[in-house]
Amino acid sequence: MGAGYFVIAILGCGDGSAACIPVATVPTHYATEEQCIAQTANALSINNDFDFPTLVARCRSVAAPASASKDSASAARLALRG
Repeated sequence: MGAGYFVIAILGCGDGSAACIPVATVPTHYATEEQCIAQTANALSINNDFDFPTLVARCRSVAAPASASKDSASAARLALRG
C-alpha cells in the first residue's frame, strides 16, 4: 500500500436515532485530513439534493495502492447514490 489520502463522504441521516448511510463521495482527494475538513461545509452546500432529513459530511481516509497513479486512482473512485 502506498500513501493514503482523504475524501469527503456525504451521509444521509434519518429522524431520531436512525443510523446515517453513505449517499455520495466527493471526487476530490485531499493530502491531509485538515485540508479535507476545511472543505466539508462547501461539499455539503454542493451535495444537498438527497432525500434525508439530515445530511452530514465526514472525511474518510483511503489507502492508495503503491502502483496507482493519480489518473487511475481518479478513475477508481465510486460515487454512492442511495
